[in-house]
Amino acid sequence: MIIELNDDSDERLKDYTSLTDVALRKRLETERGLYMAESTNVITRAVEKGHAPRSFLMAPRHYETMKFVIASADGTGGAEDGGDIPVFIADESVLEGITGFHLHRGALAAMNRPELPGVAELLASCRDGQGARRIAILEDLVDHTNVGAAFRSAAALGIDAVLVTPHCADPLYRRSVRVSMGTVFQVPWTRIERWPAVDELHDAGFTVAALALSDDSISLDEFIASEECTAPDSKVAMVLGAEGDGLKPCTIAQADRVVRIPMAGGVDSLNVAAAAAVAFWAVRCD
Repeated sequence: MIIELNDDSDERLKDYTSLTDVALRKRLETERGLYMAESTNVITRAVEKGHAPRSFLMAPRHYETMKFVIASADGTGGAEDGGDIPVFIADESVLEGITGFHLHRGALAAMNRPELPGVAELLASCRDGQGARRIAILEDLVDHTNVGAAFRSAAALGIDAVLVTPHCADPLYRRSVRVSMGTVFQVPWTRIERWPAVDELHDAGFTVAALALSDDSISLDEFIASEECTAPDSKVAMVLGAEGDGLKPCTIAQADRVVRIPMAGGVDSLNVAAAAAVAFWAVRCD
């Protein structure tokens, strides 16, 4: 249903208020079981993956662009007004009063959070049911930009699934989704309930490789040349640690391999998102 707005204090807009307050939104979005999809491209990808919108919010000039997505989201494929899904339309000034920023990427949608699968279920479902062979584990990343960038690299470089630890930033937070260009909907992922605990990965046949600097680390070149990567049925889980501190010592201790990216120019480490891209490209498989 189309709802034209003239007032940024409308009670029906509570899902969209205070979007610039990260701490508040992290709490509210978890409590309400929602996440924000920002931009026409991101909303389109979310809807294509079967995520259910609670409502849409946009300026009049973007409605024509969004008609097809709105129609496909209502479950019938024919209701350009969203059917039972509210489609809030307001002038740019009203939108800025609601969200706290200039909405220049076309539209927002409040989306229902999908139920996350268990780790075993997720890994078994990858590759059209053949099972995952290359996965990434993001340990306690706090920067939503890095999480989004890691997902984008995972999508581009053939990572089958991403696991995030209990204290990792939310992949469905608005900035993560935006930086990932919507690939958080493309790459299968779930949140691990207990970490570090690599037994489930070992049971599934994975070699767990921790990206870290240590006395017993091997170079990424050496690792990708090993049978752990080259065997026809090889399975590799790359673990990347938090900004600044890196991986926890207990995580490194439980890993099968500690792998370092060779560096030049006196540089000892890369930003975690950059390191992820390098590692994902190196361990890729057909």
